[in-house]
Amino acid sequence: MISHLRERRRLALAAVFGLSCFAFSISCQNKAAEPLRALRARADHGDAGAQSSLASVYENGKGVTQDYAEAARWYRKAADQGNAEAQCNLAFMYDSGEGVPQDYTEAARLWRKAADQGLAKAQYNLGVMFGKGQGATQDSAEAARWFRKAADQGEPDAQNVLGLMYDSGEGVPQDYADAARWWRKAADQGNARAQFHLGFGYHSGQGMPQDYAEAARWYRKAADQGHAEAQFNLGVMYLDGQGVAQDYVQSHMWMNLAASSASGDDRKRFADGRDGVAAKMNTAQIAEAQRLALNWKPKAEKGK
Repeated sequence: MISHLRERRRLALAAVFGLSCFAFSISCQNKAAEPLRALRARADHGDAGAQSSLASVYENGKGVTQDYAEAARWYRKAADQGNAEAQCNLAFMYDSGEGVPQDYTEAARLWRKAADQGLAKAQYNLGVMFGKGQGATQDSAEAARWFRKAADQGEPDAQNVLGLMYDSGEGVPQDYADAARWWRKAADQGNARAQFHLGFGYHSGQGMPQDYAEAARWYRKAADQGHAEAQFNLGVMYLDGQGVAQDYVQSHMWMNLAASSASGDDRKRFADGRDGVAAKMNTAQIAEAQRLALNWKPKAEKGK
């Protein structure tokens, strides 16, 4: 299993660069804390902070009809005055094509403006653009540079991806210990992807001493947030009694949860694993595992 999981982790970085930046990010949105009329008056008088907050109101439909085009218009006014949060949010809109025509080059340009002002989320997304070669020339070293800027500010998504880059040696020298160091920083903030990678590090003994109990502990943290691969791996550990007491009911439950949220080949792999455990169980044990899976609720990631 370890060799198979190592290959999957090497593919994780490619998956980051293959997905929309928006899917991995939280908008830098402001929430207006004042009546809409007063906020609009301030925005009309050129207050960039008010303009950005008003844009957020329209983007989220808070007290007004949701209107992405109007949101983009107000973000643009604030962005043109150098407001970093507005630049960041307008970049998200260009990246997704909401309220404006989709334009990756414009998204990257705006993220660079915000990133140059030190906004960590913009630095992270600019790194993704360089990693993908979308809106910017593909450059792994430049991607790593921006990820590090965001990671140094404590941005957990950037810390996780920087760990992946050290793990694979893409854009930086390969260094498993550095990979583990960045994953731990993100994992300690509750980032489920980093928790999974850290758990795998302890499972495989790559970049840290092999420790099945620690592997199970970090897999559990990610699994509790709904990370399907962590759920499956935790199920495998319960099946084998590695780092935890052998427990077929727990093994079946976690593999069942993994299969229920996965798709394609992963769904089949997780379901096959679950069915293999079921073959070792009696009817009452299967029923209890299914009950536990049915009643399971994910825990929210910190800061989300």
